Amino acid sequence: MTRVLLAAALFALSAAAAAGGNAQAGKAKAGACVGCHGANGQGAGPIPALAGKSEEELLRALKDYKSGKRTNATMKNAVGQVKDADMPNLAAYFASLKKK
Repeated sequence: MTRVLLAAALFALSAAAAAGGNAQAGKAKAGACVGCHGANGQGAGPIPALAGKSEEELLRALKDYKSGKRTNATMKNAVGQVKDADMPNLAAYFASLKKK
């Protein structure tokens, strides 16, 4: 029984790790984001920083803007141009940046 539980736990951990995005691929797609959020994701004034946030938080925000769950006309338009497959990569890229 212990082996089964251990195997299940290892499988769950590996599946979670595999679900993460690719930061390098995200960097290649981040051009539109840096126009407002800055080259290092630091934000400015009313534009929030992306650097230092978790990958999960960033991915949820992207999905929520795209679905309309979160409302902001600029973000709805910007995220509307992002392919769903690119969202985890963008989240991974900005999560990899250090908050200043």
